[in-house]
Amino acid sequence: MDMGTLLTTQFPDIAPRADELRGVGLVVRMRNGGRLLLEEIGLEVAYTAATWPSDTTRGWAAMAVGAAPGLPLDRRLQLIQPFADDAHFAVREWAWLSLRPCIAENVPEAIEVLAGWTCETSPRLRRFASEVTRPRGVWSIHLPLLKRRPQLGMPILDPLRADPSRYVQDSVSNWLNDAAKSQPDWVLGVCRGWQAVHPLVETTRICRRGCRSIPADYRPSPRIFDC
Repeated sequence: MDMGTLLTTQFPDIAPRADELRGVGLVVRMRNGGRLLLEEIGLEVAYTAATWPSDTTRGWAAMAVGAAPGLPLDRRLQLIQPFADDAHFAVREWAWLSLRPCIAENVPEAIEVLAGWTCETSPRLRRFASEVTRPRGVWSIHLPLLKRRPQLGMPILDPLRADPSRYVQDSVSNWLNDAAKSQPDWVLGVCRGWQAVHPLVETTRICRRGCRSIPADYRPSPRIFDC
C-alpha cells in the first residue's frame, strides 16, 4: 500500500506531507503516520478515529496515542482501549506496538493498570494486557526487567491462566515462551503450580505452548503438559 496516497485521499489538507509515509519500513511508516496526525490534527484523533473506515488510518491514530508527549501512562492506556478492542486485527496490533515504548519506561505501573484489563469481557482487551507486556515481544523493543524478573507479570498472567479464548491463550503462552528463554525454571514452576490447582484443558494448552522452547529432557515432569 502507498500510505502517502492514502493520506492524500483521507486527509487532503495535509497531503503535502505524504512523502513522509514513503520509502521506509512498515512500522516506521505507521509511527510516522501517528506522529503526522498528532502534529497536524492533535490528540483528538484518538476520539474521532473510531468512525474512520480505513484500518490503516485507525492504526495511525493508535500510533498517535503512543507518540503524544507528556501523557501519563494510565491516560495513554485509557485512550488506546478502543484501538485495542478494534474489530480489525491489524489495528489491535498497532495499538500494543504504539504503547510498547511507554510500557518499557514504567513496567510496574503498566502491570498494575493492565491487571484490571484481565477482567474485561472483551477477549481483545484481555489479550492486550498480556501482549503489550511480553518480555520479548514481536517487532518491538524487549522489556529487560521482565526478562530478568518475569514474576512481576503474574498479576496479568494468573487471571488468564485458564482463559476460554484461544486468542488470549495464545498470547499468554507466548508470554511464557518469551520468559522461558531466560528463566525456564520459573516458567516450569508456574505451569506446575497452575496445573496442580487448575488442571483444565485451557491451562494445559497454555502451558504446553508456553514451554515449547524448553528442551523436553530439561523438564522435571513432562507429563504435566499432557492433555
